[in-house]
Amino acid sequence: METDDSWIDRFAGLAGLPQDIRADLTAGSQTVSVPAGTQIFAPGQSADNLMLLLDGLVRVQQRSETGREVFLYRVHAGESCILTTACMLAFEDYSADGIAETDVTAALIPRATFDDLVARSRVFREFVYTAYSRRITDLFALIDDIVFQKLDVRLAARLLELADDGGIVRATHAVLATELGTAREVISRTLAEFHRRGWVEQSRGQVDLVGREGLERLARSA
Repeated sequence: METDDSWIDRFAGLAGLPQDIRADLTAGSQTVSVPAGTQIFAPGQSADNLMLLLDGLVRVQQRSETGREVFLYRVHAGESCILTTACMLAFEDYSADGIAETDVTAALIPRATFDDLVARSRVFREFVYTAYSRRITDLFALIDDIVFQKLDVRLAARLLELADDGGIVRATHAVLATELGTAREVISRTLAEFHRRGWVEQSRGQVDLVGREGLERLARSA
């Protein structure tokens, strides 16, 4: 756990904080670590801390009334959670799940500190609203993808995004369906077609990208 203010420098928008505001932010926040698989927040919970991610990856997803899960976005190191920001600004409870996909370390800024710094510091206020507006743009792009883009194009792009350095995507068909807001059966059919084209090989719980060029061509056709 970090005890000084070095984590602040990981966020470009906070680098220009005046020293007194920086000191108040350090004194009024804490860093925490949780293991992969931890539920960071859930629907109905109050948003009591702004989360600034220092290390790891957090997946934010929403569940419909029918039980279908829809992936919304990921929070990467160096980013804040837009849903948390929105809930804190509007004094609303969470409406989605936040799950640690990896081991996670984050700085937590309690509501009292958050409200104080938003009111007092132009730099902190701009950091909050810039991150908020950027993520809102990303969410509109997600809606555009779901409504207007073909599923095979979206799946190709997501496989390329999720693949590790060895070209392996460690995800089940159900997880990929959640990522793209569709049914598992649709993912299975599309992956079967990718396999027929020689682009992927499949084994339990993972997809091996053996024909990246074809997937990249399809993703670029959007």
